[in-house]
Amino acid sequence: MTEMPSAVLSIDFESFAHTPAYRSASGSIPDPEAVGPGTMERLLSTLEEYDADATFFVVSDVAQRDPDRIVAAAEAGHEIASHTHTHLLLTDCTPDQRREELERSRAVLESVTGVEVDGFRAPAFDFGDDHFELLAEAGYSYDSSVAPCRSIPGWYGGEWGVHEPTPASDLSPGAPESLTELPIAVMPGIGLPLTGTWIRFFGVHYTLLGMQLLARRGITPVLYVHPWELATLPNVEGVPKRVYVRTGAWMWRAIERILASDFEFVTAREVVEASNE
Repeated sequence: MTEMPSAVLSIDFESFAHTPAYRSASGSIPDPEAVGPGTMERLLSTLEEYDADATFFVVSDVAQRDPDRIVAAAEAGHEIASHTHTHLLLTDCTPDQRREELERSRAVLESVTGVEVDGFRAPAFDFGDDHFELLAEAGYSYDSSVAPCRSIPGWYGGEWGVHEPTPASDLSPGAPESLTELPIAVMPGIGLPLTGTWIRFFGVHYTLLGMQLLARRGITPVLYVHPWELATLPNVEGVPKRVYVRTGAWMWRAIERILASDFEFVTAREVVEASNE
């Protein structure tokens, strides 16, 4: 019997209030922090239904406000990793602020869940030259902030060409050899991410095809979604229309199609550890 290839479903666990699109909008809603985290219960039951493990990159101020949901994910066997404390873009922060975002988020998440936090992902895949050194100093063993895609004006990309787990020292001179980089999945040829906004723009068949193409190359696809993409989003003046494309019910169906595919869903930590053996 052919062994089933592995994939990672990672959830950047943040609220609608944390998205740059909401923060820069002219309008507002009474409780934007509640939009997104409320999907946790259904997420956990869906993952259990498909016997899938996941990695939750959690904004730790969400964990402080609503610890029970993060504890539930950890107790269900899913990996808890960091997505900073307040979801600020790291290049907008001073070096001391960046250090605080990394150190505080790890400390909060470990305190809330009682489990070790090894992984980190930067908001919007945005980080500075001191990134890997600060991560190692804060006690992380891997990062998943590299989007090895073509340059997307106003967003990210165009800097990296690595598609598999790689020592951070291979990416940045002077980076600690103890730190591993786990890049997100990108469609071969097209050079755009398989998930995030792109699954909603291009459809689930695009993502499934990309996963298959990567698996044939021996690459474990690392997918990412946001809980607010699974919610019924309120209309907010100034939030771009692209944010609303295929969110809610459509996105739930897409996640179920992905989880039902011929892949074994494992945690990001497991992929990193296997690469270091």
